[in-house]
Amino acid sequence: MSIASSLVDTIRDRTGERSVTCVHLRIGQLSGVLADALRFSFDIAAAGTPLEGARLVLQQPVGRIRCRSCGLDSELADQFLLCPCGSADVQVTAGRELDLVSVDVASASASASASASASASAESRQPVG
Repeated sequence: MSIASSLVDTIRDRTGERSVTCVHLRIGQLSGVLADALRFSFDIAAAGTPLEGARLVLQQPVGRIRCRSCGLDSELADQFLLCPCGSADVQVTAGRELDLVSVDVASASASASASASASASAESRQPVG
């Protein structure tokens, strides 16, 4: 829940009271964050804020390692940090990401409009960070 709360706070710090329609995240396989738990927590944390009802779009990069013993670069099939050669002397090169990539916010005219169709068509993507 604390990751979702921090995410909502960070987005609100940058978007103010503008309505957010979509949040784009990159959450690596080795980040320790469960996508379903984050979705559930985000909905709770966003309730009553301009992010309420925003859609989460998740990119989930796989884990990658480089073996210090044999030099092999490989993709992980699971959470175990072992090289196919059997060595545990590996460096994680990908999969620990936890990045807020961008948010989609409704334009000022869409926020003021009562028309749902105007709101749906007047969005802009804002990079964060």
